[in-house]
Amino acid sequence: MKICLVRPPSIINPVAYIGSLTPPIGLAYIAAALREAGHEVDLVDGIGENPLQSVPIEGNLVSRGLTFAQIIDRIDPDADIIGISGMFSSEWIQIRELVNQIGRAFPNKPMIAGGEHFTAAPDISMQQCPSISACALGEGEETMVHLARVLENQGDMALVPGLAIRKNGGLHFTGPRPRIRAVDEIHPPAWDLVKLENYLGNHLSYGVNRGRSMPMLASRGCPYQCTFCSSPSMWTTRWIAREPRLLVDEIESCVRKYKVTNIDFYDLTAIVKKDWIIQFCRELINRKLNVTWQLPSGTRSEAIDAEVSKWLYASGCRNMNYAPESGSQETLKRIKKKVVISRLTKSLRSAVKAGLNIKINIIIGLPDETHWDVLKTLWFLVKMSWHGANDVSVGVFAPYPGSELYRRLVSEKKITHSDEYFSKLAYVDITETVSYTERISSEWLRIYNWLGFAVFYGTNYLFRPSRFFATIKHLVEGRHESRGEMALSGLLNRLARSPAKTPEQKEHKALI
Repeated sequence: MKICLVRPPSIINPVAYIGSLTPPIGLAYIAAALREAGHEVDLVDGIGENPLQSVPIEGNLVSRGLTFAQIIDRIDPDADIIGISGMFSSEWIQIRELVNQIGRAFPNKPMIAGGEHFTAAPDISMQQCPSISACALGEGEETMVHLARVLENQGDMALVPGLAIRKNGGLHFTGPRPRIRAVDEIHPPAWDLVKLENYLGNHLSYGVNRGRSMPMLASRGCPYQCTFCSSPSMWTTRWIAREPRLLVDEIESCVRKYKVTNIDFYDLTAIVKKDWIIQFCRELINRKLNVTWQLPSGTRSEAIDAEVSKWLYASGCRNMNYAPESGSQETLKRIKKKVVISRLTKSLRSAVKAGLNIKINIIIGLPDETHWDVLKTLWFLVKMSWHGANDVSVGVFAPYPGSELYRRLVSEKKITHSDEYFSKLAYVDITETVSYTERISSEWLRIYNWLGFAVFYGTNYLFRPSRFFATIKHLVEGRHESRGEMALSGLLNRLARSPAKTPEQKEHKALI
């Protein structure tokens, strides 16, 4: 069959200090699986085919990449199936419009939707998009291959596990599909279907700008059950790691084929087992590939001690995110975040001593949180700064579909699925802060959000004045060692844009 996979453009709030324009690794994996099964696959990358194009859209937002009309024009009219991905519920309003426009342009073609958003909210998605034939839930490779085979033989989609479909005027789930356990047998992403150079050449990546950066997955899933996270709905709680030797084989292939200088691991939780991460580091060191790597999504700290930290740095790891989320042990217990602050602190100190650039991820305003809990978190940030953390992200809680807290708030009728709800899920825009804890107002959360950044970076430069001068030096040289430096550089570039420069140059500076 002819199958066209579509990735929407990226929707960015102009006040967001940084945006993520990254190669579509999920769709590239699915494209590879479909092609391996004998199908003809095309991938319309709504970002990568023109990542420097910026289009203002309603709601004071900006679309990065192709316009909807350009995407529809790129879809092969002879395609038998159209697949569309939707990762972020904060972009649902725009994704919905794209889906409906595609449906009107190709009314007789089955459209299959997949990704984090469609897995978490298939009911809302199919209600608001009558052209969607089915939502693929969770991992998509085996589901899409099975579905393509059934449709090719004009069979019944109800026989394909892992789908939400329309049946008898309502929504019908075809039953769960087991997770893929043989992860080393999954075919590598079909990067030849993506204009990778548009990402690599413009240094567009999720992590710190360290040159030509390639996304990669070392593992799938997360064994934890944090109540604010949709991962259990998307992946279940099974963590499966790849064989280190085969993983490094893929890294070596990317270095040789695409001249990659850095790897961004997009894992939910990459470091779970100490022996696995040491084995990976050893393999990478032995290959002498001369690449850096980083964990921009965040990872657990339990397996990272002084020994592991030395291996990480020696193998090229330079940036790593810890995600404690809160400095209040009471809050951590409520959200099922199995973090012991004293152990995390010890791990952080060993990582900093080894030379790693450490970023801390924090969420404030979680349901039932109090002013005292947030004050504990602010004090925790001061201590993390004292112990050497380099960077911080302070976000206000947003209830994403698929999470336990989302289901709770829906049952308490504190969430209605209006466009206003979806538009305010972009937590980086603190002007749109919504409080979901009765004990702290939205106004106070905005204040705490600013205070989080202020106390961390203020004390960071106070405790280590050399970092302030190093940041100035990096900005002058046009390089970055942390996400904070990237954000500051992006802000300065936007403020200093010259009218004499072309729109492409302006967008290039704003993006990186």
